[in-house]
Amino acid sequence: MRKHWLIGCALWCVAQLSMALAPYTHASPLPAADLNAQISQIEGKLKSEGFTLLGHHVPKGITGQASIVVSDPAMLAVIQANGTGSSIVAAGLRVGIAQDGAVSYMTPEYWYRAYLRNHYAGAQTAVKSIEQRLAKVLGSGEGFGGDVPFAQLTDYRYMFGMERFDSANSEIGSFTSFDEALNTVQSNLNKGFGDTQRVYEVVMPAQKMAVFGVAMNSASDGEGWWVNKIGTDFPAALPYEVFIVDNKVYALYARYRIALAWPALGMGQFMGIINAPEAIRNTLARVAAASTANN
Repeated sequence: MRKHWLIGCALWCVAQLSMALAPYTHASPLPAADLNAQISQIEGKLKSEGFTLLGHHVPKGITGQASIVVSDPAMLAVIQANGTGSSIVAAGLRVGIAQDGAVSYMTPEYWYRAYLRNHYAGAQTAVKSIEQRLAKVLGSGEGFGGDVPFAQLTDYRYMFGMERFDSANSEIGSFTSFDEALNTVQSNLNKGFGDTQRVYEVVMPAQKMAVFGVAMNSASDGEGWWVNKIGTDFPAALPYEVFIVDNKVYALYARYRIALAWPALGMGQFMGIINAPEAIRNTLARVAAASTANN
């Protein structure tokens, strides 16, 4: 009986691994070339398959890589309809490019399961369409970046005691209305507070929700220093997001957001960037600050 139990446990573990998802997917490579030329080439391909260009990000302090952010009309419709404003964070789809010609993109099912959570079931038609069109226009190779059982993504956290998607410390600002929150974030990004820069934005005023891709450019506490420490192999991990739901502003706390984007990191690597979560939060809180006198 014990032998049968052990065999059953082993088969269950294998089954769980086979149902795991990686955060990124290898695409067909481009010839090594100027990064701006590669960005333009990939943007053209994405537009040809019905994706809407939102912006691109060339991170400061990370050599020879960029990401392109697009949206998909069907996914935006799902986000509008699903009844939970926090799903707006899923509006941007990121494609990564390296100067040596490597191309990758965020694995749609991985990120949408994590960001849409209990509303993922209603998005599967849109997700499948996105997967098929990305594979058609960019190619579809192996997944990489780690493996997370898909059943865990809905309520993902790296380990016990660490943050999940809806942790309280993801809130970074509160206002009297959606319009006040939106105007504040837009104004602060326009002025570059916290040494930040807007990469993209998607605003759904009727639903009172919005999301911004934010470049964090500071040499001392921006994204460059901590990404270089944990690995620059995932250009589709950036940019970071700030999002608004009703009158509140959020940025997914980094012990969740970094872990979701780099799920294979060891604890020693996390300890090497122990100051990053609060540095990120402090930077993005300046973007969401109602009083800008000290920014």
